[in-house]
Amino acid sequence: LKLQFLYLIAPVQARSLPPVHTMGKTALIRMLFIHQKGAEPTTVELTLHRDWSPLGYDRFMAMVRDGFYDNSKVHRVVPDFIIQFGIAADPKQQAKWQHTINDDQVTQSNKRGFISFARRGDDTRSTQVFINLGNNESLDSQGFSPFGVVSKGMEAVDKSYDGYARGPEKPDAQRYKQEGDAYLAKSFPNLAVFVKTEVVEEKE
Repeated sequence: LKLQFLYLIAPVQARSLPPVHTMGKTALIRMLFIHQKGAEPTTVELTLHRDWSPLGYDRFMAMVRDGFYDNSKVHRVVPDFIIQFGIAADPKQQAKWQHTINDDQVTQSNKRGFISFARRGDDTRSTQVFINLGNNESLDSQGFSPFGVVSKGMEAVDKSYDGYARGPEKPDAQRYKQEGDAYLAKSFPNLAVFVKTEVVEEKE
């Protein structure tokens, strides 16, 4: 059931991965995050590593610089598994970035706090990403390639509003893409939101 949220068919056995490397280009991303409507904003920071997943890193960085993730809602929450976001508040912005990118080799495990692009098959990554709430090594051999990790604020990510995940009606990603934030604001007002996302620094 949980894997449906990541467009997966069935879990497969996790494979061993090389140790985490930190050489190469890195970036610090700062995100202003509200875990549910009415809560105080919290700072969440991501540390990205280009050598982990080069195409994923480049795509995410380009979208952050373009303001894509500003006011993006956490439209899918699977308790103890993942939170997923990455549909633009503005449908025009979503259409601009909807084209897909090729897959990267999986070099890091989908451990707690690691961030990867969602996918529904080979070479289908586009805009949606997820943060692992637990150690989800079973995703590694299914092609989900982490490109960074939450380095600050994971406790706020853990609090992402999950009331709709437990209820009979859940946000419809297709409607969100087509109608933008107006759809979620009316029907699912309590969702967590990344209010502002920015590149703090990038270095070799």
